[in-house]
Amino acid sequence: MERSLDLTLYLVTNRYEYTDSEFLSIVEEACQAGVSLVQLREKSATTRQFFELGKKVKAITDAYDIPLIINDRVDICLALDASGVHIGDDELPIAITRQLIGENKWLGVSTKTVTSAVRAEQLGADYLGVGAIFSTTTKEDATVTSLAELQAICEQVTIPVVAIGGITEQNMLTFESYPIAGVSLISDVMLAESVTKKVRALNTNLQKILGKEEY
Repeated sequence: MERSLDLTLYLVTNRYEYTDSEFLSIVEEACQAGVSLVQLREKSATTRQFFELGKKVKAITDAYDIPLIINDRVDICLALDASGVHIGDDELPIAITRQLIGENKWLGVSTKTVTSAVRAEQLGADYLGVGAIFSTTTKEDATVTSLAELQAICEQVTIPVVAIGGITEQNMLTFESYPIAGVSLISDVMLAESVTKKVRALNTNLQKILGKEEY
């Protein structure tokens, strides 16, 4: 495992109506422009489709030395030898997931409350995705997590916290005073008119939020 995981600009993919070539082109442009992590999220693909697409995505992320995280599917993560897996409430239990992937892969867990966040850390999570902070069309049934809860979670756990859910270039400066490790976005990047310009603008905002040097 890498010594640390850069969660600064965490891209979660969505297929929308893209062809495979269009989708892969967006992922590559995002990697080239400066996302720090890619999570491949496929909710409707068959296992074989997920695996075949994952091979192509991993070829891109490997070329840019960017970790690839697989959403939900431990089997796909292992089959691709991806960097890790990210799970939510309706996937395998955290402890079982950790047992299956071993200690050398990253385990991210989605959480909404302090109680579940602390529990996730105890059970082996390496980082937390907290949200949805804002309403999101990607996951329409997602309940909104308050900024106060986000702050409390950051204070109660020792592992990194990523803000997720409905985050855009326009609203991300909301997090300027919060001790998060990064932000996770889907549509603001995947649907951008210019992915390169969007990623650069997001990283400019992240400099203000996280106090990091320019990318």
